[in-house]
Amino acid sequence: MEIITGKRDYDAVVVGSGPNGLSAAITMQRAGLSVLVLEAKDTIGGGLRSAELMQPGFVHDICSAIHPLAVGSPFFRTLPLAEHGLEFIEPPIPAAHPFDGGTAAALQRSITETAQSLGIDEQTYRNLLEPVVRNWPSMAPDILGPLRFPKHPINMASFGLDALLPATQLVKRFKTKEARGLLAGMAAHAIQPLSNLTTAAIAMVLMTAGHLYSWPIPKGGSQSIANALASYFRSIGGKIETNTLVKSMKDIPSTRVVLFDVTPKQLLSIAGDRFSTIYRKQLENYRYGMGVFKIDWALDGPIPFTAPEAQQAGTVHLGGTFEEIAEAEQATSDGKHPDRPYILLAQQSLFDITRAPEGKQTAWAYCHVPNGSTLDRTEIIEQQVERFAPGFRDRILDRHTMNTTQMEAYNPNYIGGDINGGIIDIGQLYTRPVVSLSPYKTSAPGIFICSSSTPPGGGVHGMCGYHAARVALREGFGLPVPIQLATS
Repeated sequence: MEIITGKRDYDAVVVGSGPNGLSAAITMQRAGLSVLVLEAKDTIGGGLRSAELMQPGFVHDICSAIHPLAVGSPFFRTLPLAEHGLEFIEPPIPAAHPFDGGTAAALQRSITETAQSLGIDEQTYRNLLEPVVRNWPSMAPDILGPLRFPKHPINMASFGLDALLPATQLVKRFKTKEARGLLAGMAAHAIQPLSNLTTAAIAMVLMTAGHLYSWPIPKGGSQSIANALASYFRSIGGKIETNTLVKSMKDIPSTRVVLFDVTPKQLLSIAGDRFSTIYRKQLENYRYGMGVFKIDWALDGPIPFTAPEAQQAGTVHLGGTFEEIAEAEQATSDGKHPDRPYILLAQQSLFDITRAPEGKQTAWAYCHVPNGSTLDRTEIIEQQVERFAPGFRDRILDRHTMNTTQMEAYNPNYIGGDINGGIIDIGQLYTRPVVSLSPYKTSAPGIFICSSSTPPGGGVHGMCGYHAARVALREGFGLPVPIQLATS
């Protein structure tokens, strides 16, 4: 690849077609530039790909399946994705958290209904979430972006007082097992010990997303999100090439700037010789978090959850009480494999009939494991599902599993099975991948990073790509950002 200011093949090249890569490409293309996206695999999407992994007619999300931030993304909301085939389906209940004995807590679309279901914790829940839900549209661009002085400092300060807490501290405000368990299941999306600072923020953001936008399911599979982004990108003149593996800068056409939707490990491999010693050292010290062991099932019928709320939920958090989940997450972080891990489960076909043959169902689940673990967790995961849904195993027609090594082979951004592009703890919340006021810039002119290894981190929202493109437009072309983020 040759970064030049004269004649060139493209103004910008984006390496990687995940949601952040496509978002960066769209932002650059809308600025009037010529943009090429290079994808190593034969299909676009990165972690958004879907396929028939086992039996015909059963469509499975191979990596990402739950998208709490997709509908509410300040960037996605500026795009006409519905006109490009994207349709979302809202389950009756966004997320449920069953307990032993057949009861469950549920994140309802209505904050009032959710709070009322928590008994004596009703007012505590309202006090915590109502201000965030009310102020979210104005705060979202700052929460889902790089560290900077916020446009609404008072609202952000109020949010931050609670958000910076570890979940183990925030949970002390709640008395019922339902409220405490609901918080645990949400905070465990952080994929780190619940005693870590800012794990409360993960829970609060996900619950807020549920109250504002539900946790909708993309009809036809997660691939539908990628397809809509790519369709819109092409409609405005963008170009995508698949089956194009970038191993070095020589594999990239001549361009003024290149944006990488990769993590620091791959970036070092591709362009490390162009970086300063200090920047290269910072990338080498970047920390990855826990991995996941994932299972997809083809089922002969719905999962027979005992709790009615779990039967109506698109997403189900399994693991029992707050204490059980906190203990399991800490043990996993310590390199152990707990017998009762936290399970994140999705049952999209209950609400999206395109996912399975008539009368059949699919299900998707993973548990957290130590980074790089190759231990088969199939039995342990199925035991946890059976715990809350007796008879589940009798409905399994087929299964497909992926350990951390297989996850990384499928998507090289999942280093050691880490699906967040690096641990999002207090040390790497905003300083990812390096300590910098502009974390999307590298030390090499014309080279930028736009992956989930930059703020705000993991999740299908496109904000990492948007912010990186914003910097690339300014630094590489002296251009303003052509898209204003949605604030309503």
